Amino acid sequence: MAVKIRLARHGRKGYAFYHIVVADVRAPRDGKFIERIGSYNPNTNPATVEIDTDAALRWLANGAQPTDTARSLLSREGVMLKKHLLEGVKKGAFDEATAEKKYADWKEQKAQKLAAISGKVASDKAAAAKALLEQEAKICADRAEAIAKKKAEAEAAKAAAEAEAAAATEAEPAAEAPAAE
Repeated sequence: MAVKIRLARHGRKGYAFYHIVVADVRAPRDGKFIERIGSYNPNTNPATVEIDTDAALRWLANGAQPTDTARSLLSREGVMLKKHLLEGVKKGAFDEATAEKKYADWKEQKAQKLAAISGKVASDKAAAAKALLEQEAKICADRAEAIAKKKAEAEAAKAAAEAEAAAATEAEPAAEAPAAE
């Protein structure tokens, strides 16, 4: 029986996530599978990949062939590197301790790169939020300034109208007083 490691789609339209499964090559993409060995969620930034390394190595050693996408995910998580290192141990190129050390060093470098990417994404998001907040504060200040200017103009117009009315009322009794005598 030919076996493949491939993705099985789940999730809603436009927001898919995938299970990484071991299945018979004749089974449909989302159909019956032998074992689920991980998951892949491309909707997060960076994409989230969780793989049971031991199960994936066991299936690869038994002859399971990964699809192109599954191979890239397995490579990203270090499963293919570990398989390569274990084959080197079988051939006597180096011992198992050296292989484990190389794998651990690779995992550490990978974790640092992922942390840097996550940190950059977080700092970019914070910078964008800060820029948006500054832009909103500027708009708010401009609006407050425009409102204050409008109120000042209205107060000046009101004061001018009151002064004009007061001047007119003072001028009227003075003009009527000589006429009354």
